[in-house]
Amino acid sequence: MSDLLLELFSEEIPARMQAQAAADLKKLVTDALVERGLTYEAAESFVTPRRLTLHIVGLPVRQPDQREEKKGPRVGAPEAAVQGFLKSAGLASLDQARIETDKKGGQFYLAVIERPGAATLDVLAEILPAIIRNFPWPKAMRWGAHSAEPNCLRWVRPLHAIVATFGPETEEPEIVPFEIGGIKAGNTTYGHRFMAPQAIKVRRFDDYLTALGAAKVVLDPARRRDIILHDCKDLAFAQGLELVEDEGLLHEVAGLVEWPVVLMGEFDASFLDIPGEVIRATIRANQKCFVLRDPETGKLANKFLLVSNVIASDGGKAIAAGNGRVVRARLSDALYFWKTDQGPLPDYAHLGKPLDQRLAKLRALNIVFHQKLGTQGARVDRIMALARELAPLVGADAEKAARAAELAKADLVTEVVGEFPEVQGLMGRTYAELQAEDGEVAAAIEDHYKPQGPNDLIPSAPVSIAVALADKLDTLVGFWAIDEKPTGSKDPFALRRAALGVIRIILENGLRLRLASLFAEIARTFGVRDAAELAKSLLAFFADRLKVDLRDRGARHDLLDAVFALGEDDLVLIVSRINALDSFLKTEDGASLLAGYKRAGNILKAEEKKDGAGAFEKHPEANLRIEHEEHVLAAALDRAEREAGEALKAEDFEGAMHALTKLRAPVDAFFDKVTVNSENPDLRRNRLQLLAQLRRAIHLVADFSKIGGA
Repeated sequence: MSDLLLELFSEEIPARMQAQAAADLKKLVTDALVERGLTYEAAESFVTPRRLTLHIVGLPVRQPDQREEKKGPRVGAPEAAVQGFLKSAGLASLDQARIETDKKGGQFYLAVIERPGAATLDVLAEILPAIIRNFPWPKAMRWGAHSAEPNCLRWVRPLHAIVATFGPETEEPEIVPFEIGGIKAGNTTYGHRFMAPQAIKVRRFDDYLTALGAAKVVLDPARRRDIILHDCKDLAFAQGLELVEDEGLLHEVAGLVEWPVVLMGEFDASFLDIPGEVIRATIRANQKCFVLRDPETGKLANKFLLVSNVIASDGGKAIAAGNGRVVRARLSDALYFWKTDQGPLPDYAHLGKPLDQRLAKLRALNIVFHQKLGTQGARVDRIMALARELAPLVGADAEKAARAAELAKADLVTEVVGEFPEVQGLMGRTYAELQAEDGEVAAAIEDHYKPQGPNDLIPSAPVSIAVALADKLDTLVGFWAIDEKPTGSKDPFALRRAALGVIRIILENGLRLRLASLFAEIARTFGVRDAAELAKSLLAFFADRLKVDLRDRGARHDLLDAVFALGEDDLVLIVSRINALDSFLKTEDGASLLAGYKRAGNILKAEEKKDGAGAFEKHPEANLRIEHEEHVLAAALDRAEREAGEALKAEDFEGAMHALTKLRAPVDAFFDKVTVNSENPDLRRNRLQLLAQLRRAIHLVADFSKIGGA
């Protein structure tokens, strides 16, 4: 068995593209190998700011020989059919084919085609250039003398060298023979751009990894992240401080360096008057640096950590000082923005509080939310009205909800949010607190954007819930009203995220909302003519999003279909039904009843094709029941329908399921002893009506026809 080492060494690979590029390289190469019959033991890809590397272990030296049997025409078939068979099988004459006999005694030609496997080295030489030439970079460029040629090589940044070696551990590996864009594959790579830029000869992955380490390159991005995180925590601890961890920033800076060196910088303590999130956003956005805090008070410290790509001769003092100067300049801007936002706006000073002045500015500027949905000011009015309407449904004070909704977007025209959009909501809350707004109102201004992802916290305070729902529902219904729905993988307005946010807020707070009527009511505010149809479409979208959420929790999506088919739109009730149904179907009684339902459903489906849909929906007649099992099942059905109905009114879904379990024995006995399709047409009709009653009874809790296996 042999190993492949492939490295594509370029000028730069942007950090945002690195993870996907490594995954793409691994998939493209391994898929191409497997497609050609070359399986392997393991494959791993790596990426740095300059190189994309793939290591595949345990490849055979040759493809397996292939043997294919190709069936041809019958003996005595027309000449055209014979010639077509010979051509497709690659045979010169019928003498090279066999004659076989089928089970009916007929004879036909059979070609046995044997193809010897090619050397893996040759297969690699065939597939690698095509993969490199067609690599799926989001953006690519061409360069140099070859850039004028048709179909020239394009890469994310100029490609400088290709390492491609193949061979067993015990022998000298061979270079995979190919050339692309004037670059010939070889066994030469290069070390760190500044500290060890010399050429390095490599053989296979182990010595390649060792050589890169000696040349100040950490190949594995996970190891670079570990080094950065460990060194950041150590430096912070040495100063009596604590690192404010940032997973996104950690991945980004690990993609900017090949040899991470963590240094500490400092800024003037006077800048700590700025809100901590603004300081963090400033330092993160402009310098890609981590902030530190006092572990006792939780407040930010006037120090930060940066990640350099070199070991400086002065220990990094000049680098840290340079970053400190830039940070101080950026924080000076942030401090100016912060103070400006707290002062009056010249044109709106007569309107009182700073946030109210910003809201007036937002309205006056006529900032467009969407061309077909009007301005941000109009949207604020809609959210205010909706938040006031939702407030009593979620236990919130209506006036507080309306006030929070009124101010929720005001910080969009503040100086700080204009410079750092990621702190919108947070700054709105901060400014609201400074102008002595009610605490619930201030909290709702920040919380109304939540949740922004699957791991984000959801609003739990009633006022925050009302405004968060109003904001998201206005967005969803509005874009549905102008027919801007998500399609395929495209969702430019993040409507899937908004729907999942609504679902999480409702479920995790146990809110009892009737979504269909709520959607329709909001749709009318947008002038939608057929509000009921919009509500139906949007509810189906929510069902799909709920499936995603429940599947992530391990639930069965077919049970969701079974419950949604009842027309239910109360998400809390839906999930309760699903949980009860899931538990029920795992029992012996549940599985048996599902089987009985399936049998009854199949019979009804077949007979309704003859007699017409709905032909058996009348209640069965007692005087046409002649078998004992018919009487028992009819009585059991009447009792089960009554008990299940009462349980459902009390939202006791387990009780409703339990009522249905009493049908198991009567259903089994009915099918064992009674002939449904009697020769007597009256008996046949009555028995089919009994089965239709069984179907209706089961549909009280869920549409079992939607359940897998039903």
